[in-house]
Order: sequence, then structure tokens, then C-alpha cells
Amino acid sequence: MNDSLNLVLPVVAGIFLGTIFFGALWLTILKIVSSKQPAIWVLVSLFLRTGIALVGFYLVGNGDWKRLLLCLLGFVVGRLIVTYLTRDHTPGKHESHRTAEVNHAPQS
Repeated sequence: MNDSLNLVLPVVAGIFLGTIFFGALWLTILKIVSSKQPAIWVLVSLFLRTGIALVGFYLVGNGDWKRLLLCLLGFVVGRLIVTYLTRDHTPGKHESHRTAEVNHAPQS
């Protein structure tokens, strides 16, 4: 039981870290679209997300490459979860379809 718990916990932690990382990235993208100073949002988000992910990987890995690899696997799963949940909420998605329908041919 203890061995299986040692395999499951790093994956769950990785899913949590991936969800936080990529969820915060998505929120940052939503924010910078309407922000007057998007560079600040991008930089602060980058440092916070990266810092949280690195500290999380360090704590979960605990010097064991297997735990670190399992955490990375969970991190990728977290990315897939966020991608799935946000696929229909992409900013500018509907506008691109409207602009593609515009006819730019000269009228005679």
C-alpha cells in the first residue's frame, strides 16, 4: 500500500501544479488582452507560475528521479485538463471566423 501511495501522490501533485501553472497562464492571457500594460502582467505571471512550479517540483521530487518523473507526468496531464476546459473560451476565437467571411473583392 505504501509503495502505490508513493507512486500516486507525485502524479496528483503534478496534476495540481500543472493545473495551477496553465490555468494561471490562461487567466494571464485573458487579462493582457484588455490591459493597458500587458508586459507587467506577463512578467509577474511568468515569475509567479515558474516559481510555484519549481518549488513544487523540488518538494515533490525530494531527490528521487522517479518521483520527479511522475510529477512531470502529472504536470502534463494538468496541462491537458486546462486545455480541455478552456478550449471553447479562447479570446478572439469567434472574431477570426467573422473576419474570414468578409468578401474583399471589388464591386463592379
